[in-house]
Amino acid sequence: MCRRTGSTLRSCPHGDAFAVGNDDAGIDALIGRLKAVGADAVALAATGGFETQAVAGLSSAGLTVLVVNPAQVRAYTNAIGRRAKTDPIDATVIAAFVLANKPEIRPLRDAETQALSDLVARRHQIVQMIVAEENRLRMMLAKQAQKSIKRLRTALRRELESLDADLDGHIRESPIWQVRETLLVSVPAVGSTTARTLLAELPELGSLDRSQIASLAGLAPWTRQSGTWKGKSFIGGGRGKVRAVLFMAALVASRYNPALTTFRDRLVAQGKPKIVAVVATMRKLLTILDAILRDNKPWQNA
Repeated sequence: MCRRTGSTLRSCPHGDAFAVGNDDAGIDALIGRLKAVGADAVALAATGGFETQAVAGLSSAGLTVLVVNPAQVRAYTNAIGRRAKTDPIDATVIAAFVLANKPEIRPLRDAETQALSDLVARRHQIVQMIVAEENRLRMMLAKQAQKSIKRLRTALRRELESLDADLDGHIRESPIWQVRETLLVSVPAVGSTTARTLLAELPELGSLDRSQIASLAGLAPWTRQSGTWKGKSFIGGGRGKVRAVLFMAALVASRYNPALTTFRDRLVAQGKPKIVAVVATMRKLLTILDAILRDNKPWQNA
């Protein structure tokens, strides 16, 4: 089992702790050592994408790779009373967490899906930069500074157009993606940005039941409860990028999708807080999209 820390990977197979670089040479060395001891699986904690290179290298070598939620590992660490924190201890705890919880092994994203994910993420970054520059323009008084902002904003908009063209080309390379995108955007309030984010970040969509897909997206409610006391329900975890695009899609759907507008209005009329109604609409929309891909049938107006 291994964990990423900075530019190194820490490993503790069979109690043996060692470190390798988080680069091609280090990953090759790790693969050799893991294969030598006959490792059944390799678990890494998600670290904001820094684990991607290791995951790709290990899976390409035929090793079973699990990327675990670091929040769950921290909770497990607290539960077993491990206060000390070092790289070997962290790696050992990750191994113990996997052995104790036996998380489901899901197929990793292939290279094409990862490339789509990278393009979608880059598009989101460019959009954020454009919004930031527009906000600065409203606050800026100096004419020279305004000109600078406008030049940069123009360049960013050209880059956004270029990325959209790249995304169009990437989708066209896959007939399956073309069909799935067409099915997803058939739903009122679901545009190409939402559809492509779902294709990249939630490839399981259409193959799981409603509770499983809601859990993956972090939309399955959970409640704090102890004895007779019952706290509020929350959502969390799961795939944040998916949840973000579904939130915006649900807001639009609440106005322009008659079925979901009626659904949300009914919850509000029952006294549900508006944010609760929006989250429920997100979950309802995700369930609809899951069924559309599963049945391979576009949206039909009631």
